[in-house]
Amino acid sequence: MNTQQIRLGVDIGRVIIGGGVVPGSSDTQFFSGDTARMLATPAVPGAFEALARLVPRFEQVWLVSKCGERVQRHTRQWLDHHDFAARTGIPREHIRFCLKRPDKAVHCAQLGITHFVDDKLDVHQALRGVVAHRYLFGRQPAPAPEWVRHTETWADAEAAILHTLGVAHH
Repeated sequence: MNTQQIRLGVDIGRVIIGGGVVPGSSDTQFFSGDTARMLATPAVPGAFEALARLVPRFEQVWLVSKCGERVQRHTRQWLDHHDFAARTGIPREHIRFCLKRPDKAVHCAQLGITHFVDDKLDVHQALRGVVAHRYLFGRQPAPAPEWVRHTETWADAEAAILHTLGVAHH
């Protein structure tokens, strides 16, 4: 497969930025509390390393996230604080935000995304017919439908992505 035609898209919350879930909420601790606590939110295990290995295999890699203005600012702060661009090779300006999850499909279509990693099934539903390779990331409450590939960890996601690129993973 020619790398000039493949582009990876990656969600941020619970895919790159980890953290415990706030009880009674679908969001992580990242979205509440003070700046120091937000910046201390850990990355999802293996995210930086897997992305650093995947980036050279794609023409472009983009972060696509649904969040409001305040969380957009926090997200950029967190990425900068953790030296994300330098550590992964994903340019700082390769980030798109939207206010509704289904709008991720609009960004993916504009960017020519061929592979997308996200932890929300409704996002993958919206990406059907837009993105060829969809990876449902992390623990899920129910088995994944056959039209999306479930990848519980970054090791799983990296192996599944490399498989579609015809690369053996060790």
